[in-house]
Amino acid sequence: MANPSRRLALLSVHDKSGIIDLARALAASGFTLLSTGGTARTLAEAGIPVIEVSDHTGFPEMLDGRVKTLHPRIHGGLLARRDRPDHLAALREAGIEPIELVAINLYPFEATAARPGATREEIIEMIDIGGPSMIRSAAKNHRDVTVVVDPADYSRVAAAIQRLGAVPEDLRGELSAKAFARTAAYDAAIHRYLSAAAAGPAETFPPVLGLAFERIGELRYGENPHQAAAFYREPGAPAGTLARAAQIHGKELSFNNLLDLDSAWRLVSEFTATAAIIIKHNTPCGAALGDTPAEAFSLARETDPLSAFGGVVALNRPLDADTAREIGALFLEAIIAPSFEEGALEILKKKTNLRLLRAGAGSLALTGMDFKRVSGGLLVQTWDLSTTSPSAGRVVTKRTPLPREMEDLDFAWRVAKHVRSNAIVYASGGRTLGIGAGQMSRVDSARIGAQKSLSTLKGSVLASDAFFPFRDGIDAAAEAGVAAVVQPGGSIRDAEVIAAADEHGMAMVFTGERHFRH
Repeated sequence: MANPSRRLALLSVHDKSGIIDLARALAASGFTLLSTGGTARTLAEAGIPVIEVSDHTGFPEMLDGRVKTLHPRIHGGLLARRDRPDHLAALREAGIEPIELVAINLYPFEATAARPGATREEIIEMIDIGGPSMIRSAAKNHRDVTVVVDPADYSRVAAAIQRLGAVPEDLRGELSAKAFARTAAYDAAIHRYLSAAAAGPAETFPPVLGLAFERIGELRYGENPHQAAAFYREPGAPAGTLARAAQIHGKELSFNNLLDLDSAWRLVSEFTATAAIIIKHNTPCGAALGDTPAEAFSLARETDPLSAFGGVVALNRPLDADTAREIGALFLEAIIAPSFEEGALEILKKKTNLRLLRAGAGSLALTGMDFKRVSGGLLVQTWDLSTTSPSAGRVVTKRTPLPREMEDLDFAWRVAKHVRSNAIVYASGGRTLGIGAGQMSRVDSARIGAQKSLSTLKGSVLASDAFFPFRDGIDAAAEAGVAAVVQPGGSIRDAEVIAAADEHGMAMVFTGERHFRH
């Protein structure tokens, strides 16, 4: 028999964290608890009285649990408006009790879909049906029903009930919006998976793109103080990405800090050897390899010490005390590294405002797509993950690069991929000597990179992110002392450019791969 005076709460969670404490608080406040299989067992084992949903509905679970809560006794109890006498009369006639609160989290579809080796059958079975249905019913009727989808909110809900006897309207509204955000993200993840599976290798981009990102936090401001900003994380973002890095010291990160940190981390991740990168205004101003992180940083800084001031540093090795001492005299905005040794932290934490980010072990893995906003739309592309080594390219000049030149060409080519177009990188001995970036003319980039070099460029190599449209860039490089060049090739004047290199006794390699960065 229905008992309309009972206060019912329905708890059905895959993630059981915090559910026992919430259940105890609800029971102590006079709620009768309804629950499904695994959650019901968890509560019963904790000594908390609970009624199985199948006993409440009078209908057993079926189809291996696919049908549990899809029943009028559940959704009628959630959707009935308490201010509508006809709704309440309909409940009484059907013997349905109102449900005041639901706490639900969903089958882990995203985690299952991202798990290596997960089968399609496993992934499909993780598409929750009953959970989102109850969440939407409760969230729609949030004037009368509280819906909780995040264990982090359990304590707020319990405290409100214990203090006020019920969840206040403003909190119910907030939790309702959060609930719809969760179902939207869940459905978007399912859509992405099914679209990719249906499209096959021939179709990378679905007709409708559903995006759902989780807000990590608001930022002080955007690129400029008059712009508001926030940082969002992609669901399932893997370890090793900026969105998963942990800030362990320093003041709040800014929008520009995060852009620079991402650029630095992606560039330093290009190298397996010990490397250090310095980024300023989202462009490298120094990059180097070294036997130790301290040596790599010192060499990177020597490229352009003036621009390094106020920059961001990335290392692909744990930051040790020697490196911290080397960094000590330079003012920096932020440092990102796989980890920080205790001795290094003792030194660096003396700089109160210096932001330190621990990225964790493991290599960077870029998943999903690369997005760029335009007015009224969104540009979507695959990530620029390819980096063809010059040693696998085509030597087009009479002279072949020497082994040491080929090593430097590989280094310079990887750096140039991360420099704003038009990009020119001079390098020697595993470190940058001069960087020309962001110019409208490639020859201007070549000249600026040479002018900025504090070391001789005699015998150095040059990398260009795109082809040379005229021979003037090669002539400028030769004048600076460059011995070897790597570029994609593909200009209608390639023959003229190659001839210029031969005239100067330079070696040149075509990779057939362009790396514009706009």
